[in-house]
Amino acid sequence: MAIAVETDSLVIAGVELRSRLFLGTGKYSSDREMVAALEASGAELITVALRRLDVDDPNRKTILDAIDWQRYRILPNTAGCQTAEEAIRIARLARSMGLSDWVKLEVIPDPRYLLPDPIETLLAAEALVKEGFTVLPYINADPILARRLEAVGCATVMPLGSPIGSGQGLVSQRQIELIIEAAGVPVVVDAGIGSASDAALAMELGADAVLVNTAVARAEKPVLMAEAIAQGVVAGRKSYLAGRIPRRLEAAASSPISGVSERS
Repeated sequence: MAIAVETDSLVIAGVELRSRLFLGTGKYSSDREMVAALEASGAELITVALRRLDVDDPNRKTILDAIDWQRYRILPNTAGCQTAEEAIRIARLARSMGLSDWVKLEVIPDPRYLLPDPIETLLAAEALVKEGFTVLPYINADPILARRLEAVGCATVMPLGSPIGSGQGLVSQRQIELIIEAAGVPVVVDAGIGSASDAALAMELGADAVLVNTAVARAEKPVLMAEAIAQGVVAGRKSYLAGRIPRRLEAAASSPISGVSERS
């Protein structure tokens, strides 16, 4: 009998999500391909970078026109912001547009490796939580910072597996494990995932969800990759719930040897 994971839902800020795969909407070759990948992924929560939208021209269509708002929960993100002040302003803009009071908080001043600024991220998170936002902060895999962000009221913590878009997988695996061990809020592994096996590993470690963009959008077949990563997330979650065997330095026979008759 198959193990049902439909009832193993994820809850963030009181909102129940069936899918543990969150998907980004950048880097696709077309809106049509993006929509097809979203459908194949089964994701419910999708991120949209507000700074990359042309909101000055109300007649010009944006990515938001291609997305079915009844089907997906939009998670605006502050990608492109380099300071806490910029990120707070973008979050307020998203709320004033009626998008959401949820925000994926990104503060990234580093143009080469796109690593988040821990100090500015914490400052922005404190301010946004006080203003009633549901804050999902993107961070380095820093267990201390993760605890600080949880303490100020963030709804999740989102440590990177490796730099954004690198496809290197879980380079920071041990730090992610430490974050998971201590966290009292959902942990979402975000950035660096390059394949279904990376997503499965993140879930096997005990992560509550993964957020993926480049691995799907830049795959040779994005729709197929979206489906594969979705299956990897489910398989990884099942493996975590099942409880893997401990690693051993020595072999252990699969068949019992006690009571086996000896023949000369």
